[in-house]
Amino acid sequence: MSERPPISPRSPRAALEPEQVPPPPRRSDRARNPFVVVGNAIITILIILMIGAGAVYYYGKQTLEAPGPLQEDKIVNIPARAGKRDIADVLSREGVINVNPWVFIGSVFALKASSDLKPGEYSFQKNASLHDVIATIVEGKVVQHAVTIPEGLTSEQIVARLSENDIFTGSVREIPREGTLLPETYKFPRGTTRDQVIQRMQQTHKRLLAEIWERRNPDTPLKSPEQLVTLASIVEKETGRADERSRVAAVFVNRLRQKMKLQSDPTIIYGLVGGKGTLGRPIKRSEITQPSPYNTYVIDGLPPGPIANPGRASLEATANPARTRDLFFVADGTGGHAFTETYDQHAKNVAKLRTMEKQIQNDTVEPADDPPPPAAPAEASPAAAPKPANQKKPPRGAAARQGAAQQNTTPPVVQR
Repeated sequence: MSERPPISPRSPRAALEPEQVPPPPRRSDRARNPFVVVGNAIITILIILMIGAGAVYYYGKQTLEAPGPLQEDKIVNIPARAGKRDIADVLSREGVINVNPWVFIGSVFALKASSDLKPGEYSFQKNASLHDVIATIVEGKVVQHAVTIPEGLTSEQIVARLSENDIFTGSVREIPREGTLLPETYKFPRGTTRDQVIQRMQQTHKRLLAEIWERRNPDTPLKSPEQLVTLASIVEKETGRADERSRVAAVFVNRLRQKMKLQSDPTIIYGLVGGKGTLGRPIKRSEITQPSPYNTYVIDGLPPGPIANPGRASLEATANPARTRDLFFVADGTGGHAFTETYDQHAKNVAKLRTMEKQIQNDTVEPADDPPPPAAPAEASPAAAPKPANQKKPPRGAAARQGAAQQNTTPPVVQR
């Protein structure tokens, strides 16, 4: 029987611990290769970067597509020469975005729109996302403001209207020639210069006039597009009713054919005040025969140029007037006119209109308790007494120009 070495007594903890810790296994030569070490490091970094890029992409997509803070559509002006930080500040101040300015700038770079942001006035829709906001500015679809220029204004009056409109900038260097602007409704972005507006109105007028001149009735005694504009401006000032324009044009065309004076009140007014357009008082009898290049009670044929800027409808009506023999027209008391071929018929219409207006006046004037005192003798000459002016909308009525008719060999074309 073999003898075992004596077991020396040990503590319980010591009994559990090995008498000698074995050395760790040696790394293989391949694992210690520097290329392997570097490769493992690169792979680790790439994995971290991919995870980070995925997180950034997810966060960025969520940020770009998330509904914005706008509670309703809003128009915001992005000033010229504004940088990306300035644009972010404006959008944040106006409540269009609610992200950090650097997030906005980063989004612009991510969408490759850094050099495509355009100044202007933009309309952002309710809850527009950051992506929508940036896309709107990149597309440059600025707000278009509708501007309506009424027919029959002079060039000076049109320039005054443009000067009062605060969406335009700059000043008009020179008042355009009368009759070269087309009254219409145009759309312009804020910041358009007033000279640009004038140029657009002139170009539109030029194109339209060429088209209408090509479609004109060749029987009209108008020799040039300029004469067409001149007569159309008179038609424009004589009536504001669409259904009457071609018939009013026919009256003047018939008079031109018969070598009769046109005798249109608006030409008297233009000869007195020019581009200001309105006289501000009735025409005096003495002004009917007052010499003026534009006074068609004095001159033969057309005046030397337009007295206003006619609209499309008046140009069309003048180029293709109604086929009538009318030579006269007078207000009919309803906002329109009564047309006649002879002066006798015209005189009857004038008398009818007078009776109608006297009846209206008697019905509206309340009787006085006491009779008025007798009027003082008139000291002014009857020729200097004021007479009603011929206005466009609505036509004034009732005053027949008997004195004027007696002084002219040709009866007046229209009586108000």
